[in-house]
Amino acid sequence: MTRPMILLTNDDGVNSVGLWAAYDALSPIADVRVVAPASQQSAVGRSISIFEPIRATEITVRGKQAFAVAGKPTDAVIIALFALKLAPALVVSGINIGENLSFESIMTSGTVGAALEASNHGYPGVAFSLQVEDQGDKFDDPQFSGHSFDEAKVVVRDICEKLLSRGYPENTDVINVNIPSRVRGGYEVTRLAEKLFHTCVEKRFDPRGRPYYWIDGALYEDAEEATDVHAVRKGNVSVTPITLDCTAYQARDEIELVFADRDR
Repeated sequence: MTRPMILLTNDDGVNSVGLWAAYDALSPIADVRVVAPASQQSAVGRSISIFEPIRATEITVRGKQAFAVAGKPTDAVIIALFALKLAPALVVSGINIGENLSFESIMTSGTVGAALEASNHGYPGVAFSLQVEDQGDKFDDPQFSGHSFDEAKVVVRDICEKLLSRGYPENTDVINVNIPSRVRGGYEVTRLAEKLFHTCVEKRFDPRGRPYYWIDGALYEDAEEATDVHAVRKGNVSVTPITLDCTAYQARDEIELVFADRDR
């Protein structure tokens, strides 16, 4: 019996321990092909390299073959689908070191961006992210993370097995999964919270007295019931269906009224 193919990518880079934790979880159930950014690409969203050439180098990581793409997560997906001619049953992005929750986060997340890019080309995508207790951990070298991925690997395998056996749900383009650092509950199907960070900007001065800025901000402690932020804070695995269609359908009538005089 032919095993399904899974394309595995991320935004933390091809050497990330989170990526290879996902590989370990998925390789018993699928033919896993790794095509991922050559270096750290967090927070690049769905940006694409259109002003420079992209190199994809076949390398060996942990004794496994992979392609290191000198570009963004979306570039890695595009190279996999259109240059390497892969036709996966499922595209998995992650496991990201750090949660990707709320409107705010998924718009900038390279992890979610890769899954969205796959879906845009007709391939179902799932993004997996693991909560970190210390936000500074997101900025450490992802190939040396000290986090345990044991619970996350169980979640990744279970969810992907369900999707491969039961089929991908209709009216969903990407499934965004956020795993708490310590799982204390089960799965919770959620909606996106509005915010994840209290955005602030810190002004500093270089040795020459010229100002520069750091964008920073503490996490929101919690959010409304049924949101992804609230689920993860409770210790549940948040499963959020996402659509590529960003149209604000409920605003159509009001917008029509605003421009009603255009034909007069």
